Amino acid sequence: MALEVPALTYPYEALEPYIDSQTMHLHHDKHHQAYADNANAAIAKAPELSGKSVEEMLANLSAVPEAVRGAIRNNGGGHVNHSMFWSVMGPNAGGEPTGAIAGAIKSTFGDFAQLQEKFNDAGLKQFGSGWAWLAVGPGGLQVLSTPNQDSPISQGLKPIFGNDVWEHAYYLKYQNRRAEYLKAWWNVVNWAEVNKRYEAALK
Repeated sequence: MALEVPALTYPYEALEPYIDSQTMHLHHDKHHQAYADNANAAIAKAPELSGKSVEEMLANLSAVPEAVRGAIRNNGGGHVNHSMFWSVMGPNAGGEPTGAIAGAIKSTFGDFAQLQEKFNDAGLKQFGSGWAWLAVGPGGLQVLSTPNQDSPISQGLKPIFGNDVWEHAYYLKYQNRRAEYLKAWWNVVNWAEVNKRYEAALK
């Protein structure tokens, strides 16, 4: 089944003033659409991938035919990463975490402020394009960064949320001020959705 860019569940301007409407239009409609289109083209060239989800492909990239492996890693990863990204943001969001993830953050990192510091540092120190992540692994929650569109799924981890630190995610508003963008992003985190992803990751 062909990959499709999920529709936003909120208006493009809903994340203002933290993420501007023009960036949302370009990021969602153009960048994400390109990842989905390119991944679909790659999958069409490898009939043996039929019936597999992109997540399954990313979890075992060595089983993906070499001819399309790079395209699946980059574009399939881009599709999965961005599908998560839109869902873990929302209007009238942000603030302190709630629900089960709040307790997990406290027990793992001490408090929310320490998670924010570690997460923002991971995003700031990711050289070039990439992502900062909070993911569930065998030892519980962990913060990491990945280059390009690499997914934590390929490392055997389950991403709970991530922030896109490709320049296309923030440059129109923040220019080269990635640290400012990383700090502002917490104002749009949808903790209800994060809790859904956290609970699913524990199963």
